[in-house]
Amino acid sequence: MAISGSNGPLYDTFERLPLQFDYGEGSRLFTHNGEEYLDFAAGIAVNSLGYSHPHLVEALKSQSKKLWHVSNLYEIPGQFKLGKRLCEISFADRVFFTNSGSEAIECAFKTARRWHYANGEPERIDIITFEGAFHGRTLGAIAASGNEKYTTGFGPKAPGFIQVPFDDFDKLTDAIGKTTAAILIEPVQGEAGIRPIPNNCLRNLRELCNKESIFLIYDEVQCGVGRTGKLFTYEWADSAAPDIMAIAKGIGGGFPLGACLATEKAASAMQPGTHGTTYGGNPLAMAVGNAVLDIILEEGFLENIQRTTLLLTQKLAKITNNYPDLIQEFRGSGLMQGLKCKISNIKIVRAFCDQNLLTAPAGNNVVRLLPPLMISENDICDAYKKMDAALSKIRKSD
Repeated sequence: MAISGSNGPLYDTFERLPLQFDYGEGSRLFTHNGEEYLDFAAGIAVNSLGYSHPHLVEALKSQSKKLWHVSNLYEIPGQFKLGKRLCEISFADRVFFTNSGSEAIECAFKTARRWHYANGEPERIDIITFEGAFHGRTLGAIAASGNEKYTTGFGPKAPGFIQVPFDDFDKLTDAIGKTTAAILIEPVQGEAGIRPIPNNCLRNLRELCNKESIFLIYDEVQCGVGRTGKLFTYEWADSAAPDIMAIAKGIGGGFPLGACLATEKAASAMQPGTHGTTYGGNPLAMAVGNAVLDIILEEGFLENIQRTTLLLTQKLAKITNNYPDLIQEFRGSGLMQGLKCKISNIKIVRAFCDQNLLTAPAGNNVVRLLPPLMISENDICDAYKKMDAALSKIRKSD
């Protein structure tokens, strides 16, 4: 059978740039021809410690010589170790390991609904989400996100999800009723164009969930694990801890790994047989996840993210001031920043790429900047020069 399409034998679900990378070191990627790119996308916030980090490489190599996979029918010591560590540094008491953020989100849905079922209110299935949200690509996750771009063509939307406006507290409170199980929110909306939720809003959500006896779920798949300068973004807002939280991306440092974290109360109804996974929490993933935490929890690591964030935002402010005809504003939190564009964000992403700077597009015509967490000040200055050169070229061509 003939193979057609730009992706050959692959599904045509990605509009790929004509780039193939051979290896990476630190914050740099290299093609087969040895061409060097500065990576400010990090696999879309995945490669939290950059490329070829020696501690991660050694952890993976060492474990690969022992066990890659065993079933969750048996105890996996790495799960107990990583789960205990995650609970000690967060609000959580229980952890369920997954392979991805979407699976962590699905576990969060089931955890919230199952608790209400077990406590005599099976009608409480509705999870309230916010316009602009992105929670993954499963049928449940796209229903939660509510974006027609992702739901069209896949049949009836999974029931039990209600979207409300991003910034309308009255409509949020009006949406809560006898069938509400939880409120789900990203502390920083990523796909929507890097939109941070103000700390006071997170505190208001916490108070509202307490008042209504429903669960507060955070999606920190993209913004968690050090990305904003705290281990978890909710830590910036006092007294706003969730009941359930999904993480992924950065916790694996490039290895497929996610987790659903929950309080003892929220997780109490998840008994044997209510949920499961084949690959989630396998020994390879646990070795890498523990290695990632080793680095991120080192003294001064998170503080260094806050220092490099200051330099990055200074450079982005300069870019915004120098190119008001091309850039409307920059916004974000920590090393999760976005440039709101006045021309096509895709055009700017490609112009940056032409300068050997990798970034990622987002909704609302935004370019995402998601460098590795160990990005250096020299790398940030280099990125600024590349952005400046790209935007200057666009201006001259227009």
